[in-house]
Amino acid sequence: MAEWSSSVTEAGVQPNWREQIQVLISAEKWSPTIQPIAEKIANCERVTIDEGLILYKHKDLTEIGKLAGLAKAARYGKNVFFNSNVHINQTNICVLSCKFCAFRRSKKQTDSYELSIDSYLEKLDEYSPFVDEVHSVGGLHPDWDIEYYETLFQTVRDKFPNISIKALTAVEIKHLAKNSNLSFQDILIRLKNAGLTSIPGGGAEILNDEIRDIICRGKETTSEYLEIHEAAHVNNIPSNCTMLFGTLESLRDRLVHMDLLRRLADKHSMFQCFVPYPFLPDHSRLPEAQLATANEILRTIAISRLMLDSIPHIKAYRMNIGDELAEIALHYGADDVDGTVGQESIMHLAGAKSSLNYNVYNMAKLITDAGFVPIKRDTTYQNFTTVSVEAPKRIKKLNVIQS
Repeated sequence: MAEWSSSVTEAGVQPNWREQIQVLISAEKWSPTIQPIAEKIANCERVTIDEGLILYKHKDLTEIGKLAGLAKAARYGKNVFFNSNVHINQTNICVLSCKFCAFRRSKKQTDSYELSIDSYLEKLDEYSPFVDEVHSVGGLHPDWDIEYYETLFQTVRDKFPNISIKALTAVEIKHLAKNSNLSFQDILIRLKNAGLTSIPGGGAEILNDEIRDIICRGKETTSEYLEIHEAAHVNNIPSNCTMLFGTLESLRDRLVHMDLLRRLADKHSMFQCFVPYPFLPDHSRLPEAQLATANEILRTIAISRLMLDSIPHIKAYRMNIGDELAEIALHYGADDVDGTVGQESIMHLAGAKSSLNYNVYNMAKLITDAGFVPIKRDTTYQNFTTVSVEAPKRIKKLNVIQS
């Protein structure tokens, strides 16, 4: 198996990708509507919000996918990334009540829970032989402050030194700062010292405060989301970023959201991956949601690749969109499918049907079946291994006695 490494900021991107993108895109013929945008992308010029609207409204989805696919190929060739991880949600008790959330519970509900440090370690121990990342997000517990998470991260780091910790969305960090009477920066420094590797991008939803006030009132504001991630980046903590689409937002809202993220990425190059995922309506309280079709999901993933020139990776989040659509999305600009996951509650309570029983073979086969080369990565896109797909050995069956 071939192995190689990269830096946190380069995140595995081919060093000559700018030359490659010009060669690949210039070699193709494009419709009159797309030609000017294709030329800009080939020359590594930034796609504007208005040009993003043209891409959203262009009737030929296949052409948009082709353009995004070439933009991805310039950066990674045929490589597609995944990791071996497990999701452990430390609590579903939350002081907020976001309309789109099917995971949240109040303290009084019979199915609410809060994991003790020992219970968390017990769960992680089940998966520790097979994973190198634990991904932990959860509700805003009214009683927990920085000390719970410092103890948790320190204990995980000491007991499982080979497992990286990706944990706590921006709103969780805001909540901890309030409960602990500390600044965002102080919270992040203490968590990093305790063992935090990176932070996920969840909670961005749509970076428009009028919409946020309807779908997730009480969460961090647009400026707070960006401020918290910048505080992480300044302290050399890489992060992902996300976008929840298909609720109440307009197409322009989505593009403004992407523009805000890429402008922050310009400053520190510490956003590593963008994760666009559609709203899942089951068991939530947002009947006015627009809901996204498969066409719209693929188009949004493709446009994400074309807009977000300063964010290396675009994820087809199979936990949300399903394995079949994730495979197709790899031809529409996505280069990452997340990981083995093991267990997951937030998306599945909202209606996701994706498998939670995947191992390295299953992940590699999904990528190979889509026509790409599976690359196992670590949390921060610094260490990579090419995976050969070999079918598991079959149990040898006894010969049947012939009569």
